[in-house]
Amino acid sequence: MELPSPWITRHSRTYNKDYYFNPVTKESRWDAPPKQDNERVRASHLLVKHAESRRPSSWREENITRTKEEALKILEGYQKQIEDGVETLSALATNYSDCSSAKRGGDLGYFEHGQMQKPFEETTFALQVGELSKPVWTDSGVHLILRTA
Repeated sequence: MELPSPWITRHSRTYNKDYYFNPVTKESRWDAPPKQDNERVRASHLLVKHAESRRPSSWREENITRTKEEALKILEGYQKQIEDGVETLSALATNYSDCSSAKRGGDLGYFEHGQMQKPFEETTFALQVGELSKPVWTDSGVHLILRTA
């Protein structure tokens, strides 16, 4: 049975039967959680591509040659500015994101399960509204994600 993200199945040794656990909310239940096909989130992100990205070019750079390590170091610098309150993700994304969403301050709008690359989707759905992710790797590069709804 497919469970809605982030629910997982666990086994109770005490009762010798399976139960369902949500590692984000720490909720557990005997009955399967309802499938939420229409569950959706809204997020903004800042993407830093590297030479091994699936498309190593962007509106900012025609040919991206930085290494994965360099991309991560750049993104961690942006993360520090956001966490220190020096800049907002939106402002940084507008000027520095390698995604075309930069023109919208990194806003990706609403999306549902199955519409984004798996690591991006899993992270976004696990965040609380207003929460900023740690760096997230996808085939596109490395992202900071801010869940906005």
